[in-house]
Amino acid sequence: MSRHPEVTVTFLDTLFGTLFGTGRDLTLWQECARAVLIFTYGLLLMRLSGRRTFGKWSALDIVVSIMLGSSLSRALTGSAPLFGTMAASAVLVLLHWLLAQGAARYPGLARLVEGAAIDLGQAGRLDEAARLRQSVSAADLDEALRQTGVDSVGETARITLEPSGKITVRRAS
Repeated sequence: MSRHPEVTVTFLDTLFGTLFGTGRDLTLWQECARAVLIFTYGLLLMRLSGRRTFGKWSALDIVVSIMLGSSLSRALTGSAPLFGTMAASAVLVLLHWLLAQGAARYPGLARLVEGAAIDLGQAGRLDEAARLRQSVSAADLDEALRQTGVDSVGETARITLEPSGKITVRRAS
């Protein structure tokens, strides 16, 4: 421990203040230093949160990604305190990780946080009311059919709107 902790704190404040700046009056080099720090920190947070964050894009993933990007951008521009914003971003990633872990273990929580799959059609028949209720356009449905190599709804065993928003088509055997 330093004999003079106030000297150490003042030195660190000066070092970080010079390197990263404070407030909105940042030099070009301070903004560049912040960009390197925030990029590295954001990448680290995404790696720590796991592949799921950008793998599935459930509602939970999208909300956390937008919030994280918004929070980190404020630190980048100097409109929010650098280290406080980094701490808040870490809390967002921790909450995402905890909810993702809970959703993986508890189906009820998964349905609440991510939603449930919705059948849009079965046995070659489209549920037009379900399609319209879920705001799935005919073009979106046709695209999903083409991606599966199916020419018409009549050739399907099941059409499902997944919680991620993807339309899954299972062809009839």
